[in-house]
Amino acid sequence: MKRLGLLAALLLSAAATEAFAWGATGHRVIGEVAVQALPPELPAFLRSADAAAEIGELAREPDRSRGAGRIHDHGRDAAHFVDVDDAGLVLGGPPLTALPPTRLDFQKALAAAGTDEVKAGYLPYAIVDGWQQLVKDFTHWRILNAAEQGATDPGRRAWLAQDRRRREALILNNLGVWAHYVGDASQPHHLSVHYNGWGPFPNPRGYTQEKVHGPFEGAFVRANLTGAAVARALPAYQPCMGAIEGCTVAYLQATYAKVIPYYELEKAGGFRQGDARGRAFAAERVTAGAAALRDLTADAWRASAAGSIGRPEVKVADVEAGRVDPWDALYGTD
Repeated sequence: MKRLGLLAALLLSAAATEAFAWGATGHRVIGEVAVQALPPELPAFLRSADAAAEIGELAREPDRSRGAGRIHDHGRDAAHFVDVDDAGLVLGGPPLTALPPTRLDFQKALAAAGTDEVKAGYLPYAIVDGWQQLVKDFTHWRILNAAEQGATDPGRRAWLAQDRRRREALILNNLGVWAHYVGDASQPHHLSVHYNGWGPFPNPRGYTQEKVHGPFEGAFVRANLTGAAVARALPAYQPCMGAIEGCTVAYLQATYAKVIPYYELEKAGGFRQGDARGRAFAAERVTAGAAALRDLTADAWRASAAGSIGRPEVKVADVEAGRVDPWDALYGTD
């Protein structure tokens, strides 16, 4: 006899749709809560209420842009997930714990296993890519801010102020879009071959074959979660101790470890309406996404202190100390 709970009822009453990562509610909450919790050392423009609301909305953008066309979607859809099998391998290819250093190497490893990144997903690389872009954005901002404060020529000072504002707009946009993928990585279905029901795999525990992905991350989260609850549950900031690649894999591993608990909880009826176990599971996962976004953003800011721009290289530390004029590196000499 089928279990009829909230997830099953939703599936019976709604037409099948393509499953995204967290619905609008989940992504919005992750973006807003993360920005609201940023450490005070980050620039004030990024810690405002307006910035939090902006990041919350932009965190939905990779889903809202879907359907733009075949080329657009083919290149971007696989950034939302990575399909890890029960052996901890990405579709029988490289282990999640030992991913190749670049996407090209990743593609080669997948090809050797008879698959490709469109099928397997490349979420780990999307996260690292976005983080590295954020570090470069923060590096430019630091240098622009210091140069603006030290400029004596009115024309140059005006241009530097304008370019700083441009960079701030870029940071909000780039961070907002990247927040989507960081959020995706806290949803267990986005780390597993069992991404929408158990699927065509050995199933001795009798886990559900229902299409549970979309109803869980969408309607269930919307009905059972608030930003205030996530903010209250947010743990203290935990800096990345090592390379971003390793910290990203650790975050993904923590989410991958929740796949079986999700299916066990679903089997036990934990996602029926009114069951506190399902609410707690969803809250823990969305909170993990917000914490990761806050932590990785703060890490990017700290890493940018050692950053540089231009050729020849102009370092943040030298500009902030007044040892170097970065005008040519910023404005360009062609």
